[in-house]
Amino acid sequence: MRESPLFWPIKLRGNVIYCLDETALPQKLLYRKAKNLSQAVGLIKTMKTRAFGQVLMVYNIFLLILKKNRYLKPQRQIENLKKAALKINKSRPTFPFPFFTQMILSWANQAKEAEKDIFAFTENRIKKFLINLREKRLDQAEKLSRLIKDGDSILTHCNVSGSLVLAAEFCRKKNKKIKIFVTETRPYLQGSRLTAWELQRSGFNVTIIPDNAVALVMSGKLVNLVVVGADQMAQNGDIANKIGTYQIALLARHFKLPFYVFAPPPSKAKTKDDIKIEIRPEKELLEFEGKRIAPQKAKGFYPAFDITPHNLITKHITLDL
Repeated sequence: MRESPLFWPIKLRGNVIYCLDETALPQKLLYRKAKNLSQAVGLIKTMKTRAFGQVLMVYNIFLLILKKNRYLKPQRQIENLKKAALKINKSRPTFPFPFFTQMILSWANQAKEAEKDIFAFTENRIKKFLINLREKRLDQAEKLSRLIKDGDSILTHCNVSGSLVLAAEFCRKKNKKIKIFVTETRPYLQGSRLTAWELQRSGFNVTIIPDNAVALVMSGKLVNLVVVGADQMAQNGDIANKIGTYQIALLARHFKLPFYVFAPPPSKAKTKDDIKIEIRPEKELLEFEGKRIAPQKAKGFYPAFDITPHNLITKHITLDL
């Protein structure tokens, strides 16, 4: 099954993390290098990688730190891993980084308590986890493909890191012909730059629409289901996803369209009220490629995410780890 570069956008080679620069697409397929914790966290903060890429970045950061600290005393190794976890956890507020960093810290502590080699034990656990994670993501995409019928027209928002195009590949394998409508997804344009790029690259029928054309498209019966991702899912099923997802869910309910979510494992948040929404710098909304596109004295408000309540979601297609 052909995978999009966005499906697995982070790689560790030697002592260097290679990160697919999502802000360079579709003009360039470019990988940024990170040789230490600060550089890697910087790639997260500047959205060179996001969504699933952030998950892979966490595990590869720890692999890098484990390598560099393998000859230190066990307590010092643990201390350095904890410092890394704190820095990663603070990088972007909406994404549930602690879910992943605590998992890795628990493995390192297990090794220390059992007087095992922290590097070898934790590295082995991380590598096994990543192998399992790849299989679970493939399974998640296949589950969505079962819900899609021949002739369906799908609306999606933002980008789900290679999972939607993989589901489309499963559909093609079953001779299901589908169409995909992609919102441009302002202001970072991940829909038109990333999702449309990977779908078109794989030969699928894709149409880009303005974010504010969703009601028109639905009322005209141009789409008959919605598929989105989620950066975080609360324990009751509420999800945080790219800003604009909530209003699409409301419209899907109004037009009686199924609303499916590629969902991560539940975070520690019990409901939507426990999820902190990231507010990005206003210049990201008021500028384009470094040039001001708004009046000089106008202010900007750019929440990067919104919350879609669980009662608007037809089905969570969960990633069970």
